[in-house]
Amino acid sequence: MLDDIYNQKILEFAGNIARLQRLEQPQASAKAHSKLCGSTIEVDLVVTDGKVSDYGQTVNACALGQAASSVVGRQIIGSDLAELRQLRETMRAMLKEEGAPPAGKWEDLQYLEPVRNYPARHASTLLVFDAVVDAFEQIEPAS
Repeated sequence: MLDDIYNQKILEFAGNIARLQRLEQPQASAKAHSKLCGSTIEVDLVVTDGKVSDYGQTVNACALGQAASSVVGRQIIGSDLAELRQLRETMRAMLKEEGAPPAGKWEDLQYLEPVRNYPARHASTLLVFDAVVDAFEQIEPAS
């Protein structure tokens, strides 16, 4: 059963997390923690002209949280707040409402789609998206 969610792509992403370091001088930092499984992700952001220009993270999570963080670390540079909010909502909908997986530069997140059948794993999978939006909103508060 769990082989569905711990597929080869997820394990590859989890084993190769991009931007796995904290930034020396971030504009904002945020931490997301799952009480259910104990996973924690911390992110640092620098935003220039409304887009992410530097990013760092520490990831103490299961393979699912690691895989999501890996994809985010690879693709986040150049993203704006609206895109990251939409990505968070797309991921939430994919897992909780049988929504479609993200497309375009975020299409690798489709490999997390089988997680929808394991509600106890949703929290760790979504941590990075919550942390990224939280950090970005510290720089550009919601309007």
